[in-house]
Amino acid sequence: MTATLAAPDAVTWTIGTPRLFAGLDRYATLDYAAHLAMHGPLPHTDRSHLTALLGAIALSGRGGAGFPFATKIQATPDGAEVIVNGSESEPASFKDRTLLRRAPHLVLDGALAVAAALRARRVVVAVHDARSAAALRQAISERQVRVHVEQTAGGFVAGEARALRRGLAGGPAIPPGRRAHLAQHGTLLSNVETFAQVAVALRLGPHRFRDTGSHAEPGTTLLTVSGAVAHPGVVEIPIGTPLGIVLSAAAAPTPLAVIIGGYHGTWQPPSAHIPLTRQAGLGAGVIAVLDASTCALGELVRVTAWLAAQSAGQCGPCRFGLPALADDVARGDLAGALRHAAAADGRGACHHPDGAARFVTSALHLLRDEIERHRMGGCGRPVRGQLAVPA
Repeated sequence: MTATLAAPDAVTWTIGTPRLFAGLDRYATLDYAAHLAMHGPLPHTDRSHLTALLGAIALSGRGGAGFPFATKIQATPDGAEVIVNGSESEPASFKDRTLLRRAPHLVLDGALAVAAALRARRVVVAVHDARSAAALRQAISERQVRVHVEQTAGGFVAGEARALRRGLAGGPAIPPGRRAHLAQHGTLLSNVETFAQVAVALRLGPHRFRDTGSHAEPGTTLLTVSGAVAHPGVVEIPIGTPLGIVLSAAAAPTPLAVIIGGYHGTWQPPSAHIPLTRQAGLGAGVIAVLDASTCALGELVRVTAWLAAQSAGQCGPCRFGLPALADDVARGDLAGALRHAAAADGRGACHHPDGAARFVTSALHLLRDEIERHRMGGCGRPVRGQLAVPA
């Protein structure tokens, strides 16, 4: 059984009371009138109020890094540029595009509130697909606000924060070699869901925002669920929801392995008790399920080869380490793959080698029996493509 997100729009569903997805059971897209009717007007804020609110709810970025958003705002000077990163380049993720297409005003609310608090000189939403850009431009025209929509070329590494800013400035969309914080350049950048969460928090206030989720990580988050499930889509869950509840709701009857966090995340056994938190490695907000009908090692080979091809090609771990790692995985060389993964981890110009090494290492530890079967002649199962890989 394989279910992917090849459809133009992902199905949305919720566990618990929806916040980001409020109204999407009734509207295909919330226009500005429907948005105001559902969420109410956006309260006024300033830097001190916003920083205190975000600190009180411990809001972390909803992209891969999960950096505390209040800390990011504190480090950003007045007059900064605010960039909403909608360049969703993780192949197994569709959550940010779903928000942009179906609840664009929630994203705009958050971006405009942050921009007002920082007295920002400019607000930019960067996207890489035409449909999301069109939905944004329609939403902007409905409320006549000054927000720029910039379409990017896409690409896995191009979605990294520093690479995105570099590409928007007219340079190559690859990370610079020095890992400097964007705040030093007068830029505040976070992903689409983060800004939508800001809009929700401003309306709810800290106490109501903390009514759901875990004590350490209150609120909800979005997950893209795909692979060997009967009900793929984007789900809003209270943070800390056990993995088993999500798998049951998505109708994943016989999971063999679960990738948590996307292709910079980790392979995990389908333990029902794993709490889905940022601390547990939610990363890009991906739950990808494999069952026993596919060759798990073949799935890993496909994704590892794709990750190697996504290299920026500007440092040794990317230029040489990741291709060598992909070759080891394709040959079933467990020792060689673990050695090359360890050599790449922490030594790149960006975090792409680190994430690829983490993904492969966790898979190899989980798939030791599978690798041994292949050494003895193969598992006899086809590769069904349960893990999404772009052509």
